[in-house]
Amino acid sequence: MKTLSESTTGTLYAAGAFAFWGVLPIYWRLLEVAPAHEILAHRTFWSFIMSALILMTTRRRRFLGVLRDRRCRHALVLSGLLLGFNWFTFIFAVNAGRVLDASLGYYINPLFSVFLGTVFLKERLTALQKVAVGFAAAGVIVLTIGSGVIPWVALILMTTFGLYGLVKKTVAVEPLTALAVETLVLVPVAAVIIGTGLVRGTGALGRWGLATDALLVLAGVVTTVPLYWFAQGARRIPLSRLGFIQYIAPTLMLLVGAVLFGEPFTPVHAVSFALIWTGLALYSFSHARPRRLAPDIPAVGR
Repeated sequence: MKTLSESTTGTLYAAGAFAFWGVLPIYWRLLEVAPAHEILAHRTFWSFIMSALILMTTRRRRFLGVLRDRRCRHALVLSGLLLGFNWFTFIFAVNAGRVLDASLGYYINPLFSVFLGTVFLKERLTALQKVAVGFAAAGVIVLTIGSGVIPWVALILMTTFGLYGLVKKTVAVEPLTALAVETLVLVPVAAVIIGTGLVRGTGALGRWGLATDALLVLAGVVTTVPLYWFAQGARRIPLSRLGFIQYIAPTLMLLVGAVLFGEPFTPVHAVSFALIWTGLALYSFSHARPRRLAPDIPAVGR
């Protein structure tokens, strides 16, 4: 019963995190009066404040230890820059009416991560996994040819988040500590942007009312809370289950973009997404098969 309870709790945590990320475009759309770089500045600044306060009161030694470790520090500086670029692109995409492109990027990302693993970590792909990556590549090609435009938003999100994950593979740092250090890298720039706006009276904070101010400050909460849920879920459930659950996020983004925001979902989109979904299904199946043969492999983090 204890194992079942842990498994159920982990599944709920993970599903909650990815569902939260899936509907997050709605939050950023509420802030569309502000430019993307200023929203990013507030997200970075308040995320750092919130995560640092939690860590300094509960895990102060661990936080300071990471800052003193040169290897960890350098890796997290790089991952922080990648994360900032990813966040900026995502916020821009939402407020530019390109949520479907963002959804596409996060659908492709797991298979791009597989590709990075084979190139940089010398991981081997099975024949089925190679086919899966081929389907994803075909989906991007179809969308590029069919629309006549390279889906650059999706490709940037895919590349930055894929490289972010690759860098994070080189250091073992818990998510909340990593977030505090990563945002610390960007905080000086964020503080300058926010401070300049306040001094000149051109910034979003204090300009469009209390509701907008609250949304800007709470950007730190909507960043750290799902990350905490994800960490709790990943610690309790197998990686294969986590892999299936992660597709909740881009699926909800797709629905938000097409249904709520009214972005056009063309036949070209349908063919492209169908190819990518096929690739994801094949890869998930190939990843799940070994677990059925070895059910006693412990869950990640145990």
